[in-house]
Formats: sequence, structure tokens, C-alpha cells
Amino acid sequence: MRKYVAILKDKKKGELSKDLLSSHVNHLQNLAEDEKLFISGPFNDNETAMQILICDTLDEARNLVKSDPFIEEGYYATYEVNELIEANENNNWLMDIPQTKENLIN
Repeated sequence: MRKYVAILKDKKKGELSKDLLSSHVNHLQNLAEDEKLFISGPFNDNETAMQILICDTLDEARNLVKSDPFIEEGYYATYEVNELIEANENNNWLMDIPQTKENLIN
């Protein structure tokens, strides 16, 4: 399983109803029960939010984001989803992967 980061953008402030919020929270609870949600929450800027999803493919992650009531109802007008390459001590903070090596200047 891989991790995908979804950034929800272009929030329509002042348009959040209790019903929409409840539907969104229910969606997150279902993702958590299915072990698809790693973490989620809004950013402090009150403009954007993120979800880190655990999925097999990018398409699966995109479909989960599309099915979020916040996206379906247009509360967030746009979003992007990208695979996260997790850096940690077990993989030497990605020092040895081709992507890092390709980005280094000689």
C-alpha cells in the first residue's frame, strides 16, 4: 500500500452546512474503518485542507477524494492528489533513490 496526499483547495467560505459537515465526517469515518485514511484536516490558512490516504493506486486515491461530499458538493472547488514518497531513517531519507540522484547538481 502507498500513501497519497490530497490537497483540497478553493474553499467556498460561508457555505458549510451542518448536513454537509456531517456527510463529510461520515465519509472520513468510513475511510478510517476501511483503513484507507492515515490523517486529514484543514490547514491553518482556512483555505485548504489535506488528506493522506492509503491506497494501492493513484486512481483509487483520486476516486476516494472525488467521493468526499466536500468535493461532490463543491465546497472545495478543486483538489490535487500525489503519491507521497515517504522519507525516513529506514530508507536513508531518500538519499539513494534515483529521483534524488537525478535532482542533484554535479
